[in-house]
Amino acid sequence: MPIKRKLLNDLQAHLSQKEMTLVVGPRQAGKTTLMLHLQDDLQKKGDKTLFLSLDYERDQPHFANQEALLGRLRLEFGSGQGYVFIDEIQRKENAGIFLKGLYDMRTPYKFILSGSGSVELKEKVHESLAGRKRMFELSTVSLAEFINHRTSCKYEDRLADYFRINKAEAQGLLMEYLNFGGYPRVVLEETVKEKSAIIDEIYRSYIEKDIAFLLRVERIDAFGSLIRMLADQTGGMVNLNELSSTAGISVQTVKNYLAYAEKTFIIRRVTPWFKNMRSEISKSPVMYWGDLGLRNFALRRFGRYTALHEAGFLFQNLIHQLLVERTREKGGTVHFWRTKDRAEVDFIIDSNDGVIPVEVKCREMKGGEIGRSLRGFIAKYQPKEAWIVSLGAHEDEMQEKTRVRFIPFYELM
Repeated sequence: MPIKRKLLNDLQAHLSQKEMTLVVGPRQAGKTTLMLHLQDDLQKKGDKTLFLSLDYERDQPHFANQEALLGRLRLEFGSGQGYVFIDEIQRKENAGIFLKGLYDMRTPYKFILSGSGSVELKEKVHESLAGRKRMFELSTVSLAEFINHRTSCKYEDRLADYFRINKAEAQGLLMEYLNFGGYPRVVLEETVKEKSAIIDEIYRSYIEKDIAFLLRVERIDAFGSLIRMLADQTGGMVNLNELSSTAGISVQTVKNYLAYAEKTFIIRRVTPWFKNMRSEISKSPVMYWGDLGLRNFALRRFGRYTALHEAGFLFQNLIHQLLVERTREKGGTVHFWRTKDRAEVDFIIDSNDGVIPVEVKCREMKGGEIGRSLRGFIAKYQPKEAWIVSLGAHEDEMQEKTRVRFIPFYELM
């Protein structure tokens, strides 16, 4: 059974728009599969389509210039309309200018593009196509998509009920996801041996293609060391000097490598939320991973976590992913809060409705368990709500004027 991806509906809805549809995300997250699915749906409706990939040598001559591509499209579609799928667009030099010119020619074609993360794709293409494209980000398989796949989508519209009622089975799947992550090929393999071989291939492909070739990073060994250090410091504040000393590279190189890792969707930078620069951390970010399986592989712990109490930082990373997905749809941002006297709140959701502090606990929770740091934040900023996200607990209580909600993690999906 193929993995059902939530983004597919959004992409299908955008096919009627003249803007170019640009799907970005990490290598092997499933972008090509989604595009082929879209093409198949269009062909079943009788629409004309063409799929080209810059990974294929036979297709590369069509991208020598704009007229070469238009000649190929006129051959395929005649004088009529058509849907043009272009895979791995980041391999086209000056892709942004190339695509901008095509759009401005007002051709009768709808372009659907995909590309793995690269500086060229995320910066130059993004800037050149301002007002001419909509960008969709495809992450690796989410927890909800993973659970739906493993349960044949039987509980798709009631996942929270599934976690409450089939508790042991659901926690087993949670543990599997925390161990192996969400790369589609990893999810679809059944044995740990095959999963390990695939994640190794994905990691090597990332290093050799995105980092060594596209970004021309010279110190691949140092980049690999930095990635492993970040894996070991998931959720911890980044100390540039410490990373520089340990990896044997300059602070500026560390900054560059961190930017590369972020722009290729491997890590996500979370910045501090602050109001008082004297007492609160205002600069140092923390890092979370885009995919837990890749994080575990970098740390040589892929598939080796056997109990939830061992996986506290993985669970915290998962909650970050769920919060980002939840807030992205509502225009909010996710931060963290720490003071110089070491009070800390894992996440701060900042939106037009105010802020919500979020504490994460990888265990079952009971009412009344409100930590000192969260109490301190509530007393200082008096938010309308505060959340304590855990494996299970479902009740509210008042702390001064703040409603403290104890939320099972699966209700964030």
